[in-house]
Amino acid sequence: MCGPTATALTWLHTISPSLHLPRPLPTREARTVRVFCMSGQDPKGNNMIISITGATGFIGKRLVQRLHADNHIVHVLTRSKSKAETIFPAKDFPGIKIAEEPEWKDSIQGSTGVVNLAGLPISTRWSPEIKKEIKQSRIRVTSKVVEFINSAPDDIRPKVFVSATAVGYYGSSETQIFDEQSPSGNDYLAEVCREWESTALKVHGDVRVALIRIGVVLGKDGGALAKMIPLFNLFAGGPLGSGKQWFSWIHLDDIVNLIYEALSNPSYKGVINGTAPNPVRLAELCDQLGHVLGRPSWLPVPEFALKAVLGEGATVVLEGQRVVPTQAKKLGFPFKYSYVKDALKAILS
Repeated sequence: MCGPTATALTWLHTISPSLHLPRPLPTREARTVRVFCMSGQDPKGNNMIISITGATGFIGKRLVQRLHADNHIVHVLTRSKSKAETIFPAKDFPGIKIAEEPEWKDSIQGSTGVVNLAGLPISTRWSPEIKKEIKQSRIRVTSKVVEFINSAPDDIRPKVFVSATAVGYYGSSETQIFDEQSPSGNDYLAEVCREWESTALKVHGDVRVALIRIGVVLGKDGGALAKMIPLFNLFAGGPLGSGKQWFSWIHLDDIVNLIYEALSNPSYKGVINGTAPNPVRLAELCDQLGHVLGRPSWLPVPEFALKAVLGEGATVVLEGQRVVPTQAKKLGFPFKYSYVKDALKAILS
């Protein structure tokens, strides 16, 4: 996990319901549309069966849509069946299996692959209890998933495990450039990420593992932008703190496509940074966002105000890191959005 806006835990599930900007879920008729062609099947050419934790979150919802549109079988692993059924109604998502915790084992065993996206949001005021839960929510779900994969008989054990982590693994810096070979940082979020990853790596040796260190995910219907856009529309948008902190971002379509490719392409294994090729400083992001929205971005949010609201949790916003996707580029992953200007235009057009 690991921090938004610049320490980015991706703001994976950080958006409050009141700021959610819903996007219509695809209907069955839309299923033939593809963003671009990638290997949508497993290496044997069969449709995949994919179990997903965190499927009702910002990234998870779009991943389910993409897999379902390509006629793969999806198992939504959830703690709230009613919430999942609201997000994935049967009339729009025929064939999707929604499984509460007692059913997770049976759903995972027999799947082609498992995607692990679950975890408590980190963009909040950190009390000792909240910090404990931020870590434990990730460790607990990951441990359970790994246990169910490992206990499966060989013939029904999933072949691939794609587990989210975050760029907060690297700590923060205004000067360093971090790739997959860089060491971990020494702050709280780096510690969370290390434990999160080490738990995922306890999976059975025959299972291919891809650890996706996700940056700040940009999309209209959630994530960081859903918090920033209302401020800009009030003519109050601007950099948070100094604006010099690095913002390692990725468009929602790209992170979904990266996870999708990791499921189906055996070359995707080990640590892969889920960030766009061109990170920006936060001030530049705010300038670009203000330009696209036709709003000024000259009114910064002062550091003391953020600390008053978020306490220690403000470090998620005030500190960042410059992360580059070296491995994804080596693998030839086709980023749709390499520049934040293009990503914002696509999201806000």
